[in-house]
Amino acid sequence: MNWARTRSFFPVTKELVYLNHAGVAPISTRVQEALQRFAAEAVHRGAFAYEKFYEAEIERVRARAATLIGGKPEEVAFVKNTTEGLGLVAAGLDWRPGDRVVTCDLEYPSNVYPWWSLRDRGVETVMLRGQAGRLPLDRVEDALGAPSVRLLALSSVEFGSGFRQDLLALGRLCRERGVLFCVDAIQSLGCLPLDVETCGIDFLSADGHKWLLSVEGCGIFFCARRVLDCLAPRIIGWHSVTEDRDFDRYHLDLKPTASRFEEGTPNAPGIFALGAAIDLLLEIGIDPIAERVLGLTDRLVAGLERRGALVRSPCGPGERSGVVSFEWPGEEPGRTAARLRAHRIFVVARRGGVRASPHFYNSEAEIDALVEAL
Repeated sequence: MNWARTRSFFPVTKELVYLNHAGVAPISTRVQEALQRFAAEAVHRGAFAYEKFYEAEIERVRARAATLIGGKPEEVAFVKNTTEGLGLVAAGLDWRPGDRVVTCDLEYPSNVYPWWSLRDRGVETVMLRGQAGRLPLDRVEDALGAPSVRLLALSSVEFGSGFRQDLLALGRLCRERGVLFCVDAIQSLGCLPLDVETCGIDFLSADGHKWLLSVEGCGIFFCARRVLDCLAPRIIGWHSVTEDRDFDRYHLDLKPTASRFEEGTPNAPGIFALGAAIDLLLEIGIDPIAERVLGLTDRLVAGLERRGALVRSPCGPGERSGVVSFEWPGEEPGRTAARLRAHRIFVVARRGGVRASPHFYNSEAEIDALVEAL
């Protein structure tokens, strides 16, 4: 792969060393062109060719998203963000008093608050304790042993430490115990391989504005066909039902696919952008992207340790991701991040460390520039 060529798709490289893909990523010229294509159609023809132009692209992108995660198009719905997808699960399951949800204290609030909100329905959220930025698998296994556990909700990669969960092992534990498995995939989808079928994932949610390299406000929600009827839509609208273009007949026959969760008019420009972003990722290949990203983070870890920084991210076999968290000796993380930003190197302070998150188009020279700037 000619990685230098991929940089040409990202004009941000002419302005900044952009190492915040775990936050909000820049978009590529491919995504820019997709948005321009959408705008040109809207300006010149409005909805004249709605089915051929807008609806055809929406369904094409749905299929591409399914390919990316190893699912089927009928298992994919578009949502406005990760939180909305997780909220569909929290609001839609038939919870019973005494049920438990298992998650952990390393999670981003989006994967905590939806479960906490179930307290008034008698549902308990079990917050497992992380250890040195990682969640030991045996703690999850012990917690899932309780018969009252209905669902395990974890991120594929933890946003602060960068710890990569073993989704295959977690999925196996859930299947063995009859526990539903819900994954917040926003910190891995687009840079690390993920297969919902192989891992036994029941629900997955991810916005497009991080590693997928798309815009904010449009993401994907996966609901496995086997559990579709276990999840009631929290909002039902005209787009939730079959024959949704027959506006003269009222009925509540829900679509037999995940698109039942798309209650109204879709975010078409966001879907156009997401489609172009996914096309680029699939064109390059997720496996080569993962190898590239992990190579860059390895280089960063080595450079940081050589200069005396404390690397806080777990770096054991299978634990690494695109996120590297570190501390510079004697300096508060926010100050370190601000000092690097003064050098036009974009990192952020998160969870007690400085978080750097390179993507495939970043270069070795940019990684070295961060280390030198410290």
